[in-house]
Amino acid sequence: MERVVTRFAPSPTGELHLGGARTALFNWLFARKNKGKFILRIEDTDKKRSTKESVENIIESLKWLGLYWDEGPVFQSERFDYYNSIIEELLEKGHAYYCHCSPEELEEKKKQAIARGEKPRYDRKCRDLGLGPKPGAVVRIKAPISGITQFEDIIRGVITVDNSELDDIIIRRSDGTPTFHLAVVADDIAMGITHVIRGDDHLLNTPKQIIIYKALGKPIPKYAHVPLILGPDRTRLSKRHGAMSVLAYRDMGYLPDALINALARIGWSYGDQERFTREELIEKFSLERVGKSPGIFDPYKLLDLNAWHIRRSSEEYLAKEVIPFIKRLGIEKVTEEDTRKLVPLLKERSKTLAEMAEKSLFYFKIEYDKNAAERYLTPDKKDILVDIKNEIENMEEFDQKKLEDMFKRILETHNIKLKEIAQTVRVALTGKTVSPGLFEVMEVLGKEEVIYRLEKAIRYIK
Repeated sequence: MERVVTRFAPSPTGELHLGGARTALFNWLFARKNKGKFILRIEDTDKKRSTKESVENIIESLKWLGLYWDEGPVFQSERFDYYNSIIEELLEKGHAYYCHCSPEELEEKKKQAIARGEKPRYDRKCRDLGLGPKPGAVVRIKAPISGITQFEDIIRGVITVDNSELDDIIIRRSDGTPTFHLAVVADDIAMGITHVIRGDDHLLNTPKQIIIYKALGKPIPKYAHVPLILGPDRTRLSKRHGAMSVLAYRDMGYLPDALINALARIGWSYGDQERFTREELIEKFSLERVGKSPGIFDPYKLLDLNAWHIRRSSEEYLAKEVIPFIKRLGIEKVTEEDTRKLVPLLKERSKTLAEMAEKSLFYFKIEYDKNAAERYLTPDKKDILVDIKNEIENMEEFDQKKLEDMFKRILETHNIKLKEIAQTVRVALTGKTVSPGLFEVMEVLGKEEVIYRLEKAIRYIK
């Protein structure tokens, strides 16, 4: 059995968004599932629109997602000599020809065809004239005039196109550069691509490319055209649905495994299972389970998946990943030693790394929420805060169990319940009315810091 070889071949004309990322993911999963090869190819033959920044964004996005390639990145802009050798081969075999028609002439023919209610196609004027090269000439492929072009799509089934609908497409422009269709086929042949997995916006391109395969006498790869991604309102996915670049999700505090999980589930299913680890996706993925209908992107589902992946992530991993988000909030001095203490308190309560960072601020600084302080740091609470501070100063062991025991004694002495003082202590220690468990917070802050913050609260009340 031949080794599976897939490729992701983006055009570097912008940032990598969800649709492109899902295409890359499906190619990567299929290659990994079948112990094959995954190639990254940058289709940058359009020199005007391709940018270095876009290339860097694509590569950084794939690395962050963990979709590492086995070969590449291969840049089409560096392979023009190879493409021209393929074009010359097609010319020599009589499967391609020079066309001398001017752009003005072609535009006039297009207008006339539209006026007649016909599909605008080249009328093949130069097809059998045996013309040679000249400035401004293009090279066209000889498409079959009769019969059908047929292929079996793994997702969509058998696709049949009447050859009378096909055009003699240009494979080399007048400036000498190869066109998209020629470069794609030439590279897929050279790289031994066995499966072309791409968006179904390429479906109409496939018959045109099959013509080039047949003209070169090369085996045709298997195709799988993946349906588009729609927003929750079933319109084409856009920014108004919350769809942004891959790196924007990274910067909002999503984990790569969560975005991978969400992307995999758009249009693909495995029973009713929603949550997948990366290893499970590799094990269970198959193209046959990709649906024919467009998939729906649900940002709320992504958020839920992200919370789940945070809960199952190791504390060591999260301790490293949350640091940039804490620094972004103005805390310059933060170490893994700090975040290792905080992650166990916050991972069960946070949906993103950004939220985890926000909730960790109590550890690094104490700033009172004005309303919380006015409500809970009141004169009638001063004496009990003083008693708590004094008890803590005398504690030899400082952990949650000993703190709970100490609080029981204080509550009995003052004849009150925990709920009557808990928010006051919480505001004194964190500045807010919402935080992780009170005794957890105290243990993480440490004895000296708790004493310092209680003293500060007492001074505030005075």
